[in-house]
Amino acid sequence: MGYLEVEDGRRVYFEHHRGSGRPIVLIHGWGATARCWDTTAPALRANGNEVVLLDQRACGRSDNDFSDVTISALGSDVVRLVDHLGLREPVVNGWSLGGAVAVDAVAKLGSNCSGLFLTGGATPRYTSTSDWPHGATVDDVKGVLGAAAADRANTFKGVAEAVCAEPQTADTLAWLWGMFMEMGPIGDESLLDLAELDQRKLLGSLAVPVLSLHGRKDGFVPFSGAEAARDLCSDARLVEFPNAGHAPFLEDRDTYLAELTGFLNR
Repeated sequence: MGYLEVEDGRRVYFEHHRGSGRPIVLIHGWGATARCWDTTAPALRANGNEVVLLDQRACGRSDNDFSDVTISALGSDVVRLVDHLGLREPVVNGWSLGGAVAVDAVAKLGSNCSGLFLTGGATPRYTSTSDWPHGATVDDVKGVLGAAAADRANTFKGVAEAVCAEPQTADTLAWLWGMFMEMGPIGDESLLDLAELDQRKLLGSLAVPVLSLHGRKDGFVPFSGAEAARDLCSDARLVEFPNAGHAPFLEDRDTYLAELTGFLNR
């Protein structure tokens, strides 16, 4: 593990698990931490992959007082980390908001990237418009952030309870909720930036294969949005998890890992 300085002395936390196989960078969703991958990373390491995880700005063990927490800034952090570690042609995997971060990072990495995974990816748009009828509205997002400003603990408890399609154990919910509660208030601005972001042209311009892993019952990023995102790409495959919500890596771990390792072993 280590820390990488990315803005005016402020640092992000990362872990670098070495391996002889294809490198993969795992990017968590809004409010979570690298610990969300604790049921995924061990299998990737067992597969021989070089695994890199990070806590994004204002999350987990990273500093909380950044001035810029936009998707572009978060994507640039991933690029800095790839360069810092000397990774060659990694695959980048982003969950939820991390999917938008991954798209940004992959575009900036250019030829030094071999693939993109979108796990319930909130891309190319998280909110709906007249020509993108998928997702909630910007006002809905502002409503959630307003609720968090007034009652952070109970708002994030509700978010944790909505992640999976089927009820989870009390311990799993406490684990998710605990991660969300580690995010500093400035992290809310990342979600607000996502609500306004449009990556349709950027996603369509990527010259890497894309694997989208998406729950049919996702309550945050509609499955129809994942279908529309796939159609924007020149080389993309969408894997449906019929009974999963927003976290297929938790809800159908075996299938999720089989898809990931199958792609990485190609």
